[in-house]
Amino acid sequence: MPAASALVIGSIIGTGVFALPSALAPYGPISLVAFGVVTLGALALALTFGALSKRVSASGGPYVYAREAFGEFAGFLNAWSYWITAWAGNAAIAVAWVGYVEVFVNTGHQKWISVLLAVAGLWVPAAINLTGVRNTGAFQVITTVLKFVPLVFMATVGLLFIDADNFGPFNASNQSAIGAISAAGAIALFSYLGLEAAAVVAGRVRKPGRNVPRATVYGTLLCAVIYILGTLAVFGTVAHGKLGGSTAPFTDAANNIFGGTWAGDLVAAAAIISGIGALNGWTMLCAEMPYAAARDGLFPRAFAQLRGRNEVPAFGIVASTVLASLITVFSYTSFQDVFTKIVLLSVLTAVIPYLFSAAAQLYWLLARGGERTGPGRLTRDVTVAALALVFSYWSIQGSGYQTVYYGLFVLLLGVPVYVWLKRGEAVDGQTPEPKAAAIPAQRRRAPETPPPARRFRHGSRTERADRTRERDDLRHRD
Repeated sequence: MPAASALVIGSIIGTGVFALPSALAPYGPISLVAFGVVTLGALALALTFGALSKRVSASGGPYVYAREAFGEFAGFLNAWSYWITAWAGNAAIAVAWVGYVEVFVNTGHQKWISVLLAVAGLWVPAAINLTGVRNTGAFQVITTVLKFVPLVFMATVGLLFIDADNFGPFNASNQSAIGAISAAGAIALFSYLGLEAAAVVAGRVRKPGRNVPRATVYGTLLCAVIYILGTLAVFGTVAHGKLGGSTAPFTDAANNIFGGTWAGDLVAAAAIISGIGALNGWTMLCAEMPYAAARDGLFPRAFAQLRGRNEVPAFGIVASTVLASLITVFSYTSFQDVFTKIVLLSVLTAVIPYLFSAAAQLYWLLARGGERTGPGRLTRDVTVAALALVFSYWSIQGSGYQTVYYGLFVLLLGVPVYVWLKRGEAVDGQTPEPKAAAIPAQRRRAPETPPPARRFRHGSRTERADRTRERDDLRHRD
């Protein structure tokens, strides 16, 4: 459980929380209300993912849940959307990370040096992931511990130095209160992306039925406390007029509290470590879900190939990092508010799998006749899943029309890919046999000697594919 919890916390707490106060500053303190609403929604999602991981303990998270509940096409769309979230989110994390790196270097913020720093920040975690899952998990634990101490310090000691004059107007935007909360909430949700991390890699977690739900819920709760208190401290220690233009708001807050620059430098160092840890976890997720989908024939075959002695999905890691690098370069050269633009796209493409996951939970609870437990527990589970579903819809509308337009466009780009993947399955008008369901964790350990019934060489193309997939399940999901 420690590694799974570290993956959740490390994936959630990246540089998002360190850059978030500046992104929320245009809305004023009302964004703290939005943060509270988003926190409740994130907890509903965490509980939903925890419940879903007990039903389907294979790797893949939202992709697996959508596929098992609604079929292959829904599974593909979720895998496609989440994959976009992962590498686009990495670009946003890298942009925020550069803001703290430039506390020490490139203090003049020369654009092309910033671009080079961001690209380097993307490829270092990719190199770590290419060395294997064990190294990735160990690195995640180390970075989580190192970054947590200064974050807790800022979220506690910083509260003692709050000055009410720094908050500015409660609603600094030109929108209604509901509109401001919705818009600020869409940005704030980015800081919680990654709460499903343990569910995505459930097939690689020991005792996933127990450890994945605990890691998901406890990790989200812990991050929520740090987020709300830390953001409150920054809003109260940095003047509102300066906060919106800050590239390192936590550093500015620390310097205002203690004077000089030494405290801000320590916070900047923590943010740099935090960003690398988050990029490390998200780079794993960039490859893990496409790997699960590719093994089911719902993503290009190259994503399912394992390379090296440690058998890592190298193609997924490299391809995702290349795309993240490209969108980083494009954003720096095309947008002024680089971080916010990428954040909103990442949130939208993440919320779609969240919505399908909540719907899958409701489907299993209601459409399949409910649970074998008492009505009290069924009512509770249905309520939580319904809240997660409503929260997902709310987050989509809060992303803004332009973001929804671009997000829908990139999502539908996956339709031709799905058609291409399925082009060879139906022959002579016959419908291919359905794929086998994911093998539960408790049955994944392969016997030393395969039973005689599995030693055959002939059979249809579909049968051979199914047998190959089963052998891969037994070999790689332990």
